[in-house]
Parts: sequence; structure tokens; C-alpha cells
Amino acid sequence: MKEKLEELKRHLAEVYDLENVTSLLYWDQSTYMPKGGAAARGRQLGTMEKLVHEKMTDLQIGRLLEELTPYGESLEYDSDEAALIRVTRRKYERAAKVPAAFMAEMSNHFADTYQVWTEARPADNFAKVEPFLEKTLDYSRRLAEYFPYNHIADPLIGYSDEGMTVSTLRPLFQDLREQLVPLVKAVTDRADVENTCLRQTFPEKEQWQFGMDVIRQLGYDFDRGRQDKTHHPFMTKFSLGDVRITTRVKENQLEEALLSTIHEAGHAMYEQGIQMELEGTPLASGTSSGVHESQSRLWENIVGRSRGFWEHFYPKLQEVFPEQLGAVSLDAFHRAVNKVEPSLIRTDADELTYNLHVMIRFDLELALLEGKMAVKDLPEAWRERYKADLGVFDPGDKNGVLQDVHWFAGTIGGSFQGYTLGNILSAQFYDAALRAHPEIPDQIRKGEFSTLHGWLKENLYRHGSKYTAMEITKRATGSPLTIQPYIAYLKNKFGELCGLNG
Repeated sequence: MKEKLEELKRHLAEVYDLENVTSLLYWDQSTYMPKGGAAARGRQLGTMEKLVHEKMTDLQIGRLLEELTPYGESLEYDSDEAALIRVTRRKYERAAKVPAAFMAEMSNHFADTYQVWTEARPADNFAKVEPFLEKTLDYSRRLAEYFPYNHIADPLIGYSDEGMTVSTLRPLFQDLREQLVPLVKAVTDRADVENTCLRQTFPEKEQWQFGMDVIRQLGYDFDRGRQDKTHHPFMTKFSLGDVRITTRVKENQLEEALLSTIHEAGHAMYEQGIQMELEGTPLASGTSSGVHESQSRLWENIVGRSRGFWEHFYPKLQEVFPEQLGAVSLDAFHRAVNKVEPSLIRTDADELTYNLHVMIRFDLELALLEGKMAVKDLPEAWRERYKADLGVFDPGDKNGVLQDVHWFAGTIGGSFQGYTLGNILSAQFYDAALRAHPEIPDQIRKGEFSTLHGWLKENLYRHGSKYTAMEITKRATGSPLTIQPYIAYLKNKFGELCGLNG
């Protein structure tokens, strides 16, 4: 069995390498690739996806899994070997249901659509990308049809958040919405928070360097990573020794680059924290999009927007921008960073309204997949929901349906739910860390993050994908997924900020 396990690892190492080469092509497309490379890049990505799929569904892997499964079940559940066998089997069985040619064709289409989107969005031209999106919807439905399901979105959700379905997410989101809406109203009914201090001119070079200094102090390892600019910030991994992030800088919007940089560094620190022994296997990655997002949101919001964080970093920021911030108090700056204001852009949204953005997208993509709405009607439906749910309106599409890359670089369905799951889990993980180390808030005030980072590495990061999202949540926090720590965190934070607690 040991020899067969080593043979399986050799096959999986080839899959792992091909997947990471594919990631490198995507990273280049989103950062430095010249416009003229778009057509060839789509073909290259299609070829790579086909190779990855063929390797992963190789009959040799299937044979080895059949022989190794009883052995894996005889081992301790927590062992790396048992986890490798059961996780690989799940991945193999899912991949085997979908033809390699279909995966290549779909990947090629996604690459083409992404390139059109990079031109359509700045031009505010939904019509340019509409036929591509119609094709994406067709591919998304066809992909789902390869699997049994209760709702057509379930297989797509399963790719990134295994175990989650529409039937579990709809009531969860409804419960969260019922808690959030009155809290948003209570906060926004209070005196408007001034945030003009964030809307001055802040040169890009200084913003960039400050963000780099911050994430280095948080624990992002630049010996195993780097940061570059892109249209839509993301994290990507080529190995556990090469985990990269991207950001974008707006000179008249100070928090954009900094919080985006912290957000992506949160994703990257998760990947950098995976134990090296898992390299080259399906275990060497975060376990789900929701758990992954919990780390970006934990570092960006719970830490990066906290009073303690700015007690340490604000004097340093004032030194970088003395003319812009020298006369702005810490209290005023902290309130500005946490201003609650319904807005058009998801990635710019405050903590309270953010999940409403996600729920709008989740509902719209379900309507598309169910056939209740046509792609051509999506922009207007988007505007109507934003006006109804957030009270904001924009007649264009650049800041509407074209704002997020997800539907223009992947399937319609399966991505957005992870953001809200991540928000919920971020508070649950942080609450568990505080129970273990009550001194963490005081350490944050001093610019010390090693205790929090260390707890996360020990209880979450090092395990990679050994455990499902629900398993790792229960192991790390002592309870299954629950919205209670998240709601308590929001009520306490904004209650203090806005004087609601008295």
C-alpha cells in the first residue's frame, strides 16, 4: 500500500504542476500580458485545462484510488495519508463526470470573455460582452448537468464550497439579511460620518509602499510572494513557495489599495501557512472559498478596520501623508474608514452593507440559471435590485453588472456565496482565537500580530484541504457554522462607533 500511495503521489504531483502552470498563465493575463496575446492565451489556457483534466481523470489514478480506499479507511482519520486518499477520491470522481474536451472548450471561452470584459467595462459597454455572457450561461448550465442535483446551482456551488447547496444557503442568507437590515438602518439614521479625509490626493507610490510595509508586519512572507497591479485584485499560488497577490490603486481613495492589499494578503497567508509536506498534492490549498474568504475578511475588516490597528499604524500613515492627514484625528480617521454608506461597488462596500451586495448577485445568478431571467435583462434587473435593497442607482453598467470579474472569467453561479460565508466565518474564527488568547487586541494595538497569525496557522492554515470547511470550522472553533459571532461582532463594533449601545 505504501508503494501504491507513492505512485498516486507521483501522478498527483504532475496534476499539481500543471494546475500551477495554468495559474501562472492566468496571473500573466491579468497583470502584464499585452493586449495582442489574448487570442493565443485563450487557446493556451484551454490546452492546459484539458491536460489537467486528462491527468486528473487518468484511469491509473482511478485504479490506485480503488486499491487504496480501504487502506485509507483503516488509518487514523486525521492522518495526512487518509486525508490525501479521501480528498483525491472526491476530486477524481467529480472530474471524471466532465469530459476533458468540454473543460478545454469552456476554459477557452472564459479566457476570451475576460479579455472582452477588460475592454467593455471601462467603455461602459455591456452590449459588447453580452453575447459572451449568454454563452457563459449556457456553459454553466451544461457543466451542472453532468452532476445530479436538487437545484441547478448546487454542482457549481460545490466546486468552491463543497457541502453547501441552495437549500442551505437561502435560509442562512435570509436569517442574516433579517439581522443586518435593521442594523444598517439604525447606523445610517445617525449623523452622517465625514470621510473627505480619505478623498484627497494620495500619490500612488507612497500608498503602494505603505501597504507593502503593513502586510509584511502582519506576516505576509515576501520571500515567498510578491505584489503587482491588476484590474481586479486577486491572490494566486504557483507553489507553497510562491504565493502572489495583486491590488489596484486610486489616488483619490486612500482605503482602496490598502484594504485590498490586506485582503489579498489574508488569502496569501493562508496558503503560505500550509505545511510543506502537503506540497504537490490536492491537500496543498485552502479548503473552500468560504474558509479562504474568512481569512481575507478577518485581516481586512476585523483587524484592518479596528481601532487598535489604527492606534499603531495611523501615526505612521500621518508621517507618509502629513499634508493630507496631519490635522485629522485618529477618531475621525477611524470613523471614516468604517463609514457605513450604501454604495454601488461591492469591493468598496462597508462591512454592514457588503453582504447585501453578495445576496443581490446570488439571487440574480440563480434567476439566470433557473431560466427566470435572460442575460439581456440582467443590467436592468441589477439596477432595480440596487435601488430597492441599497437605495442607490446608476444608469450605466460600468459600476453595475460589469463591475465584478467573476461572471466574465468563470461560471455564472458558484462564486459569490463564498464571500458571505467568509464574513460569517471570519468572526467565528477570530472569536475562537480570542478565547484562546485574550491578549490579542492589546497586541494589535502594539503592532504585534504573531499570536493571532500563529493561532490561525496552527488551527487552520497548516491543514490545507485535509478537512472540509465544516470539519475545520468545528475543529478550530468548537461549533458548527453559526452567524452569532458575526452578528455580535457587528453590533458591538458599530454600536460603539455610532453610540447605539447606550
